[in-house]
Amino acid sequence: MKLPRRQFLHLAAGAVALPALSRFAWAQAYPTRPVRLIEGFGAGGAADIVARLIGQSLSERLGQSFVIENRSGAASNIATEAVVRAPADGYTLLLVTAPNAINATLYDRLSFNFIRDIAPVAAIVHAPLVMEVHPSFPARTVAEFMAGLDLLHVPYRGAQVFPALLAGDVPQVYFGPLLSSIEYVRTGKLRALAVTATTRSPMLPDIPALSETLPGYEASTWFGVGAPKATPAEIVNKLNKEINAALDDPKMKARLADLGGTPLPGSPAEFGKLIAEETEKWGKVIRAANIKPQG
Repeated sequence: MKLPRRQFLHLAAGAVALPALSRFAWAQAYPTRPVRLIEGFGAGGAADIVARLIGQSLSERLGQSFVIENRSGAASNIATEAVVRAPADGYTLLLVTAPNAINATLYDRLSFNFIRDIAPVAAIVHAPLVMEVHPSFPARTVAEFMAGLDLLHVPYRGAQVFPALLAGDVPQVYFGPLLSSIEYVRTGKLRALAVTATTRSPMLPDIPALSETLPGYEASTWFGVGAPKATPAEIVNKLNKEINAALDDPKMKARLADLGGTPLPGSPAEFGKLIAEETEKWGKVIRAANIKPQG
């Protein structure tokens, strides 16, 4: 049967538009089943805390469970690789952390390229680290601590460091995210010597910034959500919209502030820019100091 030219063009146009319409409809319906949000440092740590806060909010907003999966090891590289290898359908996400930017240079033989293989979805929160010691430790200031300084790095898996710290088994110092350390400091179980931001934390105003002793020093951490690189833009944008809405919720703002964090709303492109800048910054530090992975 020979079709009139106009009818043929209409059919052709419809065929071209169908995939885009299908993707749009898919994104509109997403998620239709539980979503895994994988974090790489273990239960009880800062990454786990952030993952559970944002996962609960997304579950409430989107009507599907966001299941937090703790897959610790290799400074989050195991968790990252699991997401890189997952189907790009929006049902496996990564809790992205500052170590992802560090690992890009620190590890020579990763089986993935983080910036290439993980699509940035949304940043969540930014927070300083806290320099903390057991209350029995004699130094009470950064200057006292630095006198005769000789440090050996001892790696722990995420929050597993806290039992050792509380028992006094870590003889000197721990630099940990304020998000997971703040309650120990508030209750006096650990003593903070400094926070690693350029200014003092509003939640710990009596604790000096490390830059007060070492001018210009800053080494904060941040968290966000990423997805496998080929995840449809419609799903990335939907997740970004819902995460930003969650960060704008007064209860979420208050909870993050109480933990010493600052929300980081923004677009996927802005989160990608943060990741690229942090990767470049820490790459320079690692190469200049010839830092190698330990443990």
